[in-house]
Parts: sequence; structure tokens; C-alpha cells
Amino acid sequence: MTIRTLLILIVLGIAALGGGWYVAGGNAPAGQKTVEAGQPMFPGLTPKLKDAARVEIARQNKVTAITLKDGRWGLVDRGGYPVQDSKMHQMLTALTELRLTEARTTDPEKYARLGVEDPAKADATGSLLRVLDAAGKPIVELIVGHGRQRTQGKVEEELYVRRPTEAQSWLAEGALHADHDPAQWFDRDIANIEHGRIASVTITHGDKKLVFGREGDKLVLKDPAEHPKLEDYKLEDIGRAFELLTFQDVRPASDPIGATVGTAVFTTSDGLILTATVFKADKDIWVGMTATGTDKAEAEGATLSKRVSGWLYQLGSWKEKALVPEIDDLKAAEKPAEPPAPAAKP
Repeated sequence: MTIRTLLILIVLGIAALGGGWYVAGGNAPAGQKTVEAGQPMFPGLTPKLKDAARVEIARQNKVTAITLKDGRWGLVDRGGYPVQDSKMHQMLTALTELRLTEARTTDPEKYARLGVEDPAKADATGSLLRVLDAAGKPIVELIVGHGRQRTQGKVEEELYVRRPTEAQSWLAEGALHADHDPAQWFDRDIANIEHGRIASVTITHGDKKLVFGREGDKLVLKDPAEHPKLEDYKLEDIGRAFELLTFQDVRPASDPIGATVGTAVFTTSDGLILTATVFKADKDIWVGMTATGTDKAEAEGATLSKRVSGWLYQLGSWKEKALVPEIDDLKAAEKPAEPPAPAAKP
């Protein structure tokens, strides 16, 4: 190979490299920023969060607002009902630990693929997360997009994010979950009273009353003494009314809803007294509760009273028959009449 040929090949190689660099650079989004792997998205955020007083999670023009009052975070549109402390702590901690790993698109036409489009849009899939101080000044503003699936085991979660004032979107590392559904923030558990503890139940419907007492391992109807045969499993449902009791929604008791169906008083063998007043609105039932305790159940009654007093809970509609049944609801199904025996052949 002559020197002249070698020089030509070198020039062509340089041109090819230059062209390749140009094409690669041309594929990068305009205004793309470089980021060092592991850089925090919000440096120095931890001390600022001590001033956090309000959290807003918005999507499709619906805002879930959570405010801090007397040391507890509560949902604004549920009268300040407490949210899960652990869930709030986890979300705020995740913000401080969020680390940018890779710059992504700056093209608004491609935002929807990552879930970082304008969250106010009717078809938006991402959420705008804002953490504000007591004066309403933003501490953090972030569009939280789709999570990225990772098949490897024991690796950090990843998601797409974008600051609402910037065009640049990012792939970030961190376990940030900003649930815009208020129901996801509740601790749904109300009470868990084991059925064997229930000693008596008194149910009132207007001027009608049903009184149940325990005989051995079963609840039986004591008053009225004369009554039709009752289904055992329906009586058992009454005894289990407060076992693993959870709710679907909640509202302040100062905002009553529906007509009063009835009231039930459950008394345990160790001194806990639970009173449930049931309201019905359309197909939904709402229940207001009070709790007191004596002797061994005094502390339990105080704890439960603090949790339920002042609230109405929406329960599954089937709970109506467990909390405030009428006598006809408990009747055993009548057995079909035996068919007549065939006539004997002559």
C-alpha cells in the first residue's frame, strides 16, 4: 500500500467518524442536558421538608390535597381524616433520595409515552406532585410519570419524571409513589373484635328491638322469645360484625348522609361496648360508631373511641344485615314440601 493510498484511507476514516458523530448528535433531543449518574434531583431537600404543611397530587384537573394539622397529615376533602403516616413518610423520603440517571426527551409530543405530559390534560397518565409550606410556597414541584419495568432482581425502582417548568424529562432511580386516588391513602382498618368475645347484642329499629345473648359458642335470639327458626350462619354474621372490619370511604359525622336504618350495641365479655348507628343512602350504608370500655377493655375502648369518634364510614352493603338485621332477615329458609307419594298400583 502506497503512502498516498494510506493517507486517503485515513481521511476517509476521519470523515466517517465525523459523520457518525454528527448523526449520533443529531438524534439527541434539542437542549438535552448531561447528568452525572447518581445526582440527586433535589439536592439539600431534607432540611426544607421540615417546613412542609401541604401536599397536592393532581391529575386530570382533580387534586388530592393532604394537610398537616396538630402533627397529623389528613385528607382535606375527607374532613382531615388521617392518612397513613408510613405512606406519607415513604413518599417524602423518596423525594430526597430520587436520583437522576439519564436525560430523556424534551419533545412535548413524546411526553405521553413517559407519562410526563401536562397532568391537567383529560387523558394524562402522570401526576403533578407539589409539596408546599404553610404560606403556600412550593418546596417541591414534580411531574411523576410511568414506572420503568426492570427484570433484574434486587435493583432500585426507576420512573420517568419532569419538572413542570422545564422541557427536559428524565429517567430517575427511586421508589417514589404519588397516589392521586384518596382511597389509597387511608388506613382502612376500623376494628377487629373476635366473635367469641361478643356476649350480647341489642338491635333497635324504631320501636322494634332484638336482643341476642351467648349460649356456649353461639349467639341466640333472647328477645322476642317467640320467633321463627333462624339461620345459624346469619346469627354468626352478627357476632362477626366487627371482625376485620374495614371501610370503603369516610366523611365527618357532622355531614350526615341518608336515613337512619337502626342502631346496634355490641357488648363483649371483657367490658368493651361498641355502638353502631347505620344510615342508608341509595345502595350505600354509612355507619357512625362510639366505643367505651371498662375493666380489662378500658384502654382498648379509649383507643378505639379516639379512632372512630366523629366519623361516618361507608361499609359494604352486605354489612347492613350483620349490624342491624330485622327478624325477617334472619329467618331460615323454608324447606320445600315433600311431593306426595305415588298412588299404589291396583
